[in-house]
Amino acid sequence: MSPSLRIVVVAPDLEVASSDDEARSQADRSRSLRIGLLENGFNLVASLPADVFLTERIAQLQPDMIIVDAESDARDALEHVVMATRDARRPIVMFTNDDDSNNARAAVAAGVSAYIVAGLKPERIRPILDVAMARFQHEQALLQTLASTQSERDELSAELRDRKLIDRAKGLLMQRQGLSEDEAFKKMRKTAMDKGLKLAEVAQRMLDVADLMS
Repeated sequence: MSPSLRIVVVAPDLEVASSDDEARSQADRSRSLRIGLLENGFNLVASLPADVFLTERIAQLQPDMIIVDAESDARDALEHVVMATRDARRPIVMFTNDDDSNNARAAVAAGVSAYIVAGLKPERIRPILDVAMARFQHEQALLQTLASTQSERDELSAELRDRKLIDRAKGLLMQRQGLSEDEAFKKMRKTAMDKGLKLAEVAQRMLDVADLMS
């Protein structure tokens, strides 16, 4: 991972934390996080609150990775980040003291590449972000492969559907006009060329007319 990776940290305003203990815990982890990022040479471009303006700010900053630094409001912060990145996915790393396994599973299901609970030390930052980026890139590659495979399947399905239409239309011509298969195909192809249509479109029109007259 390049040290110049552009990172946005999404974190709450410590001044409005729900309790002194929570504020102290959040402050300690946030301090360790920022020290780790700076010591490893990462480009911390902004620290943003999880509010209604997050989507616009992320779109303007175009970070390579988003780090969610959250305490008890981890789920709310994550929802804002997921919504803000739904149109342009980015790796999301979450640092929190929330050790609820249900919340961890929900975070991963929502698209979090790494969910880190407590115990953050500056020297752990780089390996955590390395793994998160590698996982994100792997998942994106899988999604692209799946999308490509589905596209190929759709194309094959359309090709088979068109071929069946053409075969049915050829059979209709052969039956009603006493043509051979080759003659029926040539007649359909000439009609398609004359009218600037695809062969399958000509076949569909022929079958539609035949259905109306039957």
